[in-house]
Amino acid sequence: MARSLVIKVTAGEDAPERCNQAFTVAAAALASGVPVSLWLTGESSWFALPGRAKEFTLPHAAQLGDLLDAVLAAGRVTLCTQCAARRDITVDDVIEGVRIAGAPTFVEEVLGEGVQALVY
Repeated sequence: MARSLVIKVTAGEDAPERCNQAFTVAAAALASGVPVSLWLTGESSWFALPGRAKEFTLPHAAQLGDLLDAVLAAGRVTLCTQCAARRDITVDDVIEGVRIAGAPTFVEEVLGEGVQALVY
């Protein structure tokens, strides 16, 4: 049975280590051939906007912009509908390749066969 990961990151600048861990695990899994769906929720929602991930810094950690680029290239990135709305982010604002979807889509993904969900 093929395994895949759905990673939900709720942290952003408010919890930089937790945030970077989620992106690092997503990129590492993809590099290992594991399908990944990365969900941006809460404060990580801001990273769906152009340039925001490149501004994020954390000592001794991979650059968040590079990690996001890797996930966009080989996986799927989703911005939470409600999180986007609370921040006045629209589909016209987000990086190309980022979709906006809500809880029903998240639930459908995590209930798929062989899926492991991780929340950071």
